[in-house]
Amino acid sequence: MATRIPRFVGFFMTLFTMASAQSLNYVNDDCHNSTTKEQAITLAFRTNLNSTLSRLSSDAATSKGYNHTTTGNGSTPVDDDAVYGLYDCRGDVTGPFCQFCVSTAASEILQQCPNRSSAVIWYNYCILRYSNNNFFGNLTTTPSWEIVEAKNSTDPEELQKAESYMQSLKREATVESNKLYAMGGFNLSDGEERYGLVQCSRDLTNDECSQCLDAMIQKVPQCCGTKRSWQVLAPSCLIKYDDFMFYQITDQTSSPLPNPAKKGGSIGSKTLIIITVSVLVALIFLCCSIYYLWRKYVTNKDELISVNTLRSFHGYVQREEPLNVDLPTIPLIWIQQSTNYFSEFSKLGEGGFGSVHKGNLEDGTEVAVKRLSKASGQGLEEFKNEVIFIAKLQHRNLVRLLGCCIEENEKLLVYEYMPNSSLDSHLFNEEKRKQLDWKLRLSIINGIAKGLLYLHEDSRLRIIHRDLKASNVLLDQEMNPKISDFGLARTFEKGQSQESTRRVMGT
Repeated sequence: MATRIPRFVGFFMTLFTMASAQSLNYVNDDCHNSTTKEQAITLAFRTNLNSTLSRLSSDAATSKGYNHTTTGNGSTPVDDDAVYGLYDCRGDVTGPFCQFCVSTAASEILQQCPNRSSAVIWYNYCILRYSNNNFFGNLTTTPSWEIVEAKNSTDPEELQKAESYMQSLKREATVESNKLYAMGGFNLSDGEERYGLVQCSRDLTNDECSQCLDAMIQKVPQCCGTKRSWQVLAPSCLIKYDDFMFYQITDQTSSPLPNPAKKGGSIGSKTLIIITVSVLVALIFLCCSIYYLWRKYVTNKDELISVNTLRSFHGYVQREEPLNVDLPTIPLIWIQQSTNYFSEFSKLGEGGFGSVHKGNLEDGTEVAVKRLSKASGQGLEEFKNEVIFIAKLQHRNLVRLLGCCIEENEKLLVYEYMPNSSLDSHLFNEEKRKQLDWKLRLSIINGIAKGLLYLHEDSRLRIIHRDLKASNVLLDQEMNPKISDFGLARTFEKGQSQESTRRVMGT
C-alpha cells in the first residue's frame, strides 16, 4: 500500500536532507596497516562486520550518542571472526543527526577500508570504529592525525591562548562534568572569537581521557602554531579549534563572553551570525525530530497492516476454515547474516515478487530466501498466498516453506534450497539440456503431475496454481521436481469448475 506523505512533512524531509548533506563532512580515516591476514578476511568475519555496522547504525537513533557492540564469539582477546564496534557522536549531537552520521560512516568505512580487520573513520559529527581485537576501554593515541587549514593567525599570543583554553576544556570534560567532552568559545581580542571542542571515547575513564587529550594538545605547537583553524585526531580522542561556531549551543556548552558594548552601538555582525546559526540549527533539529517520528509511525503502521493482512485474509479459505498457519518465524538478523545482508553475491535470481538469495543458517541448513520488493503493491497479496497455501501443503513434489519473517518493514519467506535450480535453466541451456535424457524427463513430468494431482484432488484445499511454468519447477539434488511460487494461486470450492479474475496474469 502506497503511503501519502503530507506536504509539510515532505518539506521538512527535504529541508532535513539538504541540511544534513551540507553539514555532514568526512574528515579522515585510518584502515591500519595492510597485511595478508587482513586482506583474506573470512566470510564469517564479513558477515559479523555487516551485522555490527547495521546494529550500530540502528542504535544511534535512540541512544545518547554513544554505544558499542560485539558480534561473533568474542570469547578470547583476539578472535578473527568476532567484530568489536563502537560509535561516538559529538557531544551536542543525538537522535536523527547522530544516526545519519553513523549510517553514512558505516557505509563509507566499507568503501574506504575494504577487506580490513580493523578501521576507524571520522566525520565532523561522529567517529566509527571496528576491529577483530577487543579495544573497548583501551586508551589508543596512535595513529594520530593533524588537520590544519591555511588561515593564519594575526595574534602572536594566539597559540598560548589556544593551548590554555584547550586545557580548561579538558578540565571541564574530565573533572567538572565527567562527560568526557566539552565545547565552548572565548574572546581572543576585540571583535574576534575562537571556539574549541575536546572529546574522548566514552568507554575511557576520566584519567585515561585526560591523558589522551594531553597527548593531542602537546602536538599543537608543532603542527598548528600559526594557524587559527585546526584539529588533532586519534582513535580514542580528538581536539578541535576554529574561528567560527561549529557546534550547537546547548546547556552543556558555553558561548564566548561578550565584549563591553560601545555606547550607541548596535548588535555586532558576529552576534547576528551566532543568532542566525542558532535559529537555523534549532529549526533543523525540529525538522529531524518530526521526520523521525513520522518514519517511526509509518513503519509501525506498515508492519501492523502486514501482520493483520496475514491474520485476516479474505476469500474462499476464510469461508472454508479459519486461518491456522503453524509456520515458524525466523528473526530478521539470522536471515540477514545467512545471506550476507542480501548481497549480490548471494542472489540466486529476481522476479516480479522480489529477489531470491541463498543463505546458510547457523545449524548449517542451506535455504533460499525470497525477499518481497518494497515497491511491489501486489507482492503483499502474493506473500500472503505463499504463507497461507504452502504452510498447509505437504507433498514431496511441492517446495517446502521453512519459515517467514515480518520485521522492520521486511517481508521474507525461507524455503528449502534447491541445488539444481529451476527446470527452465536446464531446458534452455545447451550443456545442461544434455543431462535430461528421456528417462529423467519422464520422471520430472510424472513428479509435476503428482504435485498437481495433490493440489487439485488430494489436499485439504483445492488449489489452482495459475502460474505453472518451467521457471516455477525447482529440482532438488536428485533432480526430483518441486512446484514453487504460489503467489497467484487460488482456492476452489468443492464442485466449482470455473472462476473469474479481475486481471490477466499467470500462465
